[in-house]
Amino acid sequence: MPLKKLLPLILACGLSSAQTPEKPPRPGVKNVQVPFSKLHPSHTFDLGGHPDWMAITPSAVWVANDQLKVVHRIEPRSNREVARITFTAEPCSGLTIGFGSLWVPLCGEPASLARVDLRTNTITAILPVGPADSEGGIAAGGDSVWIVTDKNGTLARIDPATNSVRQRIPIAPGSYNPLFSSGTIWISGTDSNVLTAVDASTGAILASIPVGPKPRFLTSGAGSVWTLNQGDGTVSRVDTKKRKVIATITVGIPGSGGEICFGLGSVWTTVFDIPLTRIDAKSSNVLRQWAGTGGDSVRFGHGSIWLTDYKRGKLWRVPAQSVMPRPASTSAKR
Repeated sequence: MPLKKLLPLILACGLSSAQTPEKPPRPGVKNVQVPFSKLHPSHTFDLGGHPDWMAITPSAVWVANDQLKVVHRIEPRSNREVARITFTAEPCSGLTIGFGSLWVPLCGEPASLARVDLRTNTITAILPVGPADSEGGIAAGGDSVWIVTDKNGTLARIDPATNSVRQRIPIAPGSYNPLFSSGTIWISGTDSNVLTAVDASTGAILASIPVGPKPRFLTSGAGSVWTLNQGDGTVSRVDTKKRKVIATITVGIPGSGGEICFGLGSVWTTVFDIPLTRIDAKSSNVLRQWAGTGGDSVRFGHGSIWLTDYKRGKLWRVPAQSVMPRPASTSAKR
């Protein structure tokens, strides 16, 4: 996800180009890199604007587009865009599915949270609670929807029956991205380099786990929570039962933006310049990187990798079989 909200601040402060922080190099993992042109989508959607955050349901892929102020509904069965939900502010800070709804954080003055009916594609509520950061996130799990609402570290627990905040939980300042997994809400502390575990039933803090520098985006799978660390471009693997880091994986993709997801027994990351990386969940090894133009958000579902090209307004659908290694050929013994 691009750190687009910094640009107005830079301009307002009158920083010269010499003062603007340089983008760190992204070397990737050279011995497993191939050109992005070797990745062959089965379908390309020309959405326009800046397609970004995604969510998957059994009948749809949902794509937020901040520039157009819409969420696209894609039907995987037909590879068609079947609906657009229009908002008065920019969809930002993730998407999540739960309780018959798509939940869409909106960046505006003030920030808010939209609830969209999955069946009718209509906005059923706008909640007066919004994300702490445009590069944050939102999660649905247990009996609630969860979102961090300020930079001081307030995790809001929203009751979907009433659309109101039922609990506010203090967590590490500078935490932004919640994830529900294994009965727990996991929140990345970008400013504190920790992963906070919160009991999804009681709201009690269960653990504060040191991870790599500037963790932001999260995914879960294979008994672990995985953090994409923007400080050094690594991925931290946290065992959900032991609540400790069991692997630190060098991916070579430091800097702002990016995304991470789980599917096909693998972890997938995306950033500009290295649109797709595959990490084997069994070995925690990087198996393949596709380097080139594109990338920003990634999800797995409907037998495919879904990958956005934020800068060029595209969404790619990549069949699962095209990114998996082919089985070694065998011959009968003589």
